[in-house]
Amino acid sequence: MTATDRRTEVLAAAVSAFAESGYAATKTDEIARRAGVSQPYVIRLFGTKQQLFVAVIQQVCGRIEEIFREAVVDLDPGATPAEAILALGKAYDTFLDERDPPLGMLHGFTASGDPVIGDAVRAGFGGIYDLVRELTGASVTEARRFVATGMLLTVMSAMRVVGDDAIAAPWAVEIFDDIQASPDAG
Repeated sequence: MTATDRRTEVLAAAVSAFAESGYAATKTDEIARRAGVSQPYVIRLFGTKQQLFVAVIQQVCGRIEEIFREAVVDLDPGATPAEAILALGKAYDTFLDERDPPLGMLHGFTASGDPVIGDAVRAGFGGIYDLVRELTGASVTEARRFVATGMLLTVMSAMRVVGDDAIAAPWAVEIFDDIQASPDAG
């Protein structure tokens, strides 16, 4: 296996481990075990646990950007911002279905008190917001609503009140149905 392949494997193990336990509670030993490598090798690849977590945040934000870029490939060039936002919203379901990346993102928000992690989280989140504006032509208000709805769905996904394995919660069904019924729903 090449070093690039091994790095990809370690990063995937880190996304999963951090999603499960968060930044503070996850040990690089656990990530190494999941990836089938030694703990010193993890450190050799990423430097520190903090740098590994930053790589996870970059990976997760990059995944969202990839999903959004793919969502607009087949859109009519004359699509309205509302049509483009609808396409991004439908595509966001792919991200939510992946389970670990959304949880990793949420853990990134909670670890943002660390200056280095906070910088990475803010850059990633800002990049997603800017991409939404760029891809859709949406106004600030439209983009804010879209991002806010996406965050609500991310939190609801983490609570497991939406998705294939949803735990019944009448309030969540009401909110989700309202989102789906909205003309600019994602």
